[in-house]
Amino acid sequence: MKLTVSQNKRTLLRDGRHFFYLADTCWSTFTSIQENEWITYLDKRKEQGFNTIQINILPQWDRSKGAFDLLPYPVEGKKFDFGQTNNDYFERAQRLCRIADEKGFTLALVVLWSNYVAGTWASELDGSINVIPQAKRQIYYQQVIDTFDVFQPLYFIGGDTDFPTQETIDTYLEAFDYFEKNSPETLKTIHIKGRFKEIPTLILPHLDVFLYQSGHNSSFLDMPYTLAEHFYQLEPQLPIINSEPCYEQMGFARQVYGRFGQKDVRKAAWQSILSGGSAGITYGAHGIWSWQTQEAAFAEDIGEAFDSPMIWSEALQFPGANDYGFIKQLFELLAIEQLIPCQQHLVDANDHIRMAQTVDQVYTLLYLPSNTTIRLRNIPISNVTLIDLKERRFFKPNYSVTETTTVFKPHTCQEDVLLIIENKE
Repeated sequence: MKLTVSQNKRTLLRDGRHFFYLADTCWSTFTSIQENEWITYLDKRKEQGFNTIQINILPQWDRSKGAFDLLPYPVEGKKFDFGQTNNDYFERAQRLCRIADEKGFTLALVVLWSNYVAGTWASELDGSINVIPQAKRQIYYQQVIDTFDVFQPLYFIGGDTDFPTQETIDTYLEAFDYFEKNSPETLKTIHIKGRFKEIPTLILPHLDVFLYQSGHNSSFLDMPYTLAEHFYQLEPQLPIINSEPCYEQMGFARQVYGRFGQKDVRKAAWQSILSGGSAGITYGAHGIWSWQTQEAAFAEDIGEAFDSPMIWSEALQFPGANDYGFIKQLFELLAIEQLIPCQQHLVDANDHIRMAQTVDQVYTLLYLPSNTTIRLRNIPISNVTLIDLKERRFFKPNYSVTETTTVFKPHTCQEDVLLIIENKE
């Protein structure tokens, strides 16, 4: 199942057909998940409409550590010996990927999470104990290609990263060069840290997709749309995906009291997609990404210091995953592919309200997080549907039309809604 970039440069194709990237975050798959658990997990996500799984190839540094914790290298204390590869780890990882591939999933695999790269925020916080030595990196890259290329994955060359030093940049450039030479048929990108947008000029030409991370900090709730807007304006034009919005039931970053709920993650998705990130969206559940089990220990003081996760089997049932599946299903039913942001049609509206149109302007989608009167200018209308996103129920909204302005009165739904405006003329 080969991924390519569409001719429009804004969306993806899989085997030549439009592909809305709907990913789940399961960073700890290869270290932490038993095969029977993996099958249960995949079957549930497939039922919900997910088509991609994001996985960290190396151990996730802030994962939940349980009785089962397979490692790719011998470890002394917390330090890996990168000179001795555990081939069983990679053989098992390939087997898990084959199961996912046979169930129709695309794989998005992180090659170098930031704690494995010198100079990054994560390696500095981790004491740089597991920065991969330069002499060992290409051996590891070849192991990755030999193991996973058969699945035509999307390679995240970096994970949750910043670029504070030239050594950091050079490490990623070396990896991009190696994968471009030895894995030429796969797409490559980089997963940058939360609220970050500055990608070094030398790295930009190597990217096939822009990924951004609106993240888990409760003080920056504008990130889903402001980052999408930023990357939408960049050259070259690329597909844009929010590859790590706030996770459902994740504790707020920096040990701030509170957790993100179903509406928060739904809001992040719609704001991202309607602000430029229409190539797809990633979901995350707190307990799935780290793979929390009954006996596992979750380090709340590592990384961004999140509150405790739910057990994975409970996290698998969080309702927000169904909201994300609903987005993909709705787009498929309406045959929506590329969306173009069109905030200019909103009159005196709050920035959290987002709006986009299809290229042919047949459909205009407007996301309204909270109930209020909405005024639109210069939008031809032949039909309007209002969707209560909490209940997934469809209504006919109350609105009036003048020569240039359409006014939508407050609706009767209790949470966020989506307006689908049709112009069939």
